[in-house]
Amino acid sequence: MKRIYEYGQTEIDHLSTADPVLGAAIRRIGKVERQVIPDPFVSLVDSIVSQLISNKAAEAIWNRLIAHFGELTPQTLAEASPEQLRACGTTTKKAEAIVGIARKIVAGELRIDRLREMADEEVVDYLMALKGVGRWTAEMVLIFSLARPNVVSWGDVAIRRGVMKLHGLDSLTREQFDELTSPYSPYGTVASLYLWAIAHLPESEFREQGMT
Repeated sequence: MKRIYEYGQTEIDHLSTADPVLGAAIRRIGKVERQVIPDPFVSLVDSIVSQLISNKAAEAIWNRLIAHFGELTPQTLAEASPEQLRACGTTTKKAEAIVGIARKIVAGELRIDRLREMADEEVVDYLMALKGVGRWTAEMVLIFSLARPNVVSWGDVAIRRGVMKLHGLDSLTREQFDELTSPYSPYGTVASLYLWAIAHLPESEFREQGMT
């Protein structure tokens, strides 16, 4: 079951004051709706599938997984073989990672249900201990399952592209990224939603709407 990431005027007002350039973009773009997957296991699988591929490709693979397995649960995927996931379009490494994680959960070696009790960095460390899970994947779980309010991922190419487009930059260092995005706290996740939207706007449309 999916739902929409919820935010309101409090977040918009803070971000608009913290970064007037972003505020102008927010007014132009309007409400951004991104789906959240409340089940952290399903969200983790989704994030692993999405690593280093386009949204369109990830959606196609996801749809094939659903068609093949039905409901994606630790039990279902623990009983699967990596080859079955590969047949749905995942890479070998991703397939092995997903099946391995599912089997750890079923065996009681991984308590993914405890993530909601952990602080953000604890979640990241806990998930990064798993084969096939890096910081970006863990941060996507923070956003798209746990709905944590203050996540701006340096590892996300589209978010970096959004920052560069927003501020008219041809390149971006980690220091610049941190300087430009730190004022978004404590509502960095909502800023991320808009940075993703900005990154995917055609350059001509972005310029025409006067967001720079």
